[in-house]
Amino acid sequence: MTHAVLAGGVGAARYLTGALEAFDATTVTGIVNVADDVVLHGLHISPDLDTCTYTLAGAIDPGRGWGLVDETWQAMAELGRYGGENWFSLGDRDLGTHLFRTARLHAGASLTEVTAEITAAWELGCRLLPVTDDRVETRVELTDGREVGFQEYFVGMQHSVEVAGVRFAGAEAAALSPQVTTAIETADALVIAPSNPIVSIGPLLAVPGLRELVEARRDRTVAVSPIIGGAALKGPADRMLRELGEESSVVGVARRYRDLAATLVIDEIDRDLAPAVEAAGMRAVVMPTIMNEPGVAAALARACHDAATGS
Repeated sequence: MTHAVLAGGVGAARYLTGALEAFDATTVTGIVNVADDVVLHGLHISPDLDTCTYTLAGAIDPGRGWGLVDETWQAMAELGRYGGENWFSLGDRDLGTHLFRTARLHAGASLTEVTAEITAAWELGCRLLPVTDDRVETRVELTDGREVGFQEYFVGMQHSVEVAGVRFAGAEAAALSPQVTTAIETADALVIAPSNPIVSIGPLLAVPGLRELVEARRDRTVAVSPIIGGAALKGPADRMLRELGEESSVVGVARRYRDLAATLVIDEIDRDLAPAVEAAGMRAVVMPTIMNEPGVAAALARACHDAATGS
């Protein structure tokens, strides 16, 4: 019994926590977005990989939803003293992860290899796989004509500006790792996590071959809506959908995912929209999806697995 998850950001990390509670960790694989990765201060930073790692290790800062708990910020304070760029905060403990990753990459290791070493050090038990070892970068076009990197939009601008378009630079030349291909082809259940459809799941699907692999497993694929009651619980997914001309609702999510997944899990808040989801081309499963209470994430993972396998 294997459970593979297309993942990016906080929602995916919480879902994966439930999967580890519901299933043997060795059967769970997260296929993680790397288009948010950025090089700052000479360091290779992988925000989604680190958020998943720290969350699964029980070491995430619960207030921020990113970075490590009980963090200190002395390095950033000193950087600011010198007039250095410190709009993207890196905690003192978190810096150790980026230093290790960067040194290993410079030594010739792949991002897949380095991620395996980091997850082993945290004793996660499951696998986290970057979707590709090649460089892919989310670029955000603003309505004023500027184009900025995702972290500048998300962190620097606090995603407070209107978006006119999104592209994934380098995706067309990227290659799936053999591990990702095998994980998708052999998964008993494939889940699209409740992540931002545009900038978390979108970059995964932009890597050549991944969309086709998922479409071929459509009957075994279940998506969890990141939109609840028309809004995103965290981040700009709802606004981005509207700004790019899509509907910010579970029905809009169904239209985006209907060629990829046979089933969409929606929250009880959206129960009345289940017929519209099915009219859009996906079977609707209605259940609690807000993973802020004990047991919800595990129950969600079990329900997704059952929906995918017909259990």
